[in-house]
Amino acid sequence: MSVTGAWAVLIIGFVLPLIHVGVSPKSGPWTAPEAAGCPIGPRWGWVVIVLFLGPLGWLLFLAKTRATARPPFKS
Repeated sequence: MSVTGAWAVLIIGFVLPLIHVGVSPKSGPWTAPEAAGCPIGPRWGWVVIVLFLGPLGWLLFLAKTRATARPPFKS
């Protein structure tokens, strides 16, 4: 793999998903709600997940935000 290819994998696979989660309004607030037991907010949680899991974490984020945005199924 060339140096350009390695940089492309790093930027496309890790940096762009981190930026997307960081600026997306669907990520939630940066700060935790008052009644929460955890000191960090949901957006920080998603950033950490994407940071550790990379593209897999980003796919988890996309699946979660799309699943909550769908209207309920009516039979």
